[in-house]
Amino acid sequence: MAQATLTVWKFDSPHGAEEAARTLQQLARENVITVLDSATVSWEEGKKKPKTHQGAPTTGVGALGGAFWGMLFGLIFFVPLLGAAVGAATGALAGSLTDVGIDDGFINRVRDQVTPGTSALFVMTSDAVIDRVKDAFASHQPSDLIFTNLSTEQEQALRQVFAEA
Repeated sequence: MAQATLTVWKFDSPHGAEEAARTLQQLARENVITVLDSATVSWEEGKKKPKTHQGAPTTGVGALGGAFWGMLFGLIFFVPLLGAAVGAATGALAGSLTDVGIDDGFINRVRDQVTPGTSALFVMTSDAVIDRVKDAFASHQPSDLIFTNLSTEQEQALRQVFAEA
């Protein structure tokens, strides 16, 4: 199996990520991409906090599970609301995420960009057929690639693919 890749795409509407997640699941059924795990964040205008939703659970190697998504979204969206005491308690937990590139910089980028009126698709994938993924996502137009743990060359290629869409 190829290396798993965590990617986070931001959309300029509260429903963009959910629509993209449905397309992603269709691509998985067609064996265009292996979706190990996914989750969406949708933030309606006027709401104090976003809604989060874990994608269909997978049993494959690399699936992250609900505990991972709950912890990650808690660190990004809810710890700032709870205050410094809880924030300090989660510091050690967050430290274990830095091995996969999820550090304070990642958390702050997502927190700064996923705001009321937007959404984001968090997806752990492998074995993507990039050209077919590009064609399938042409109508979704993610506004920004917030994060990926691909190599610099792979990330540039992925950004180029979506820039051409």
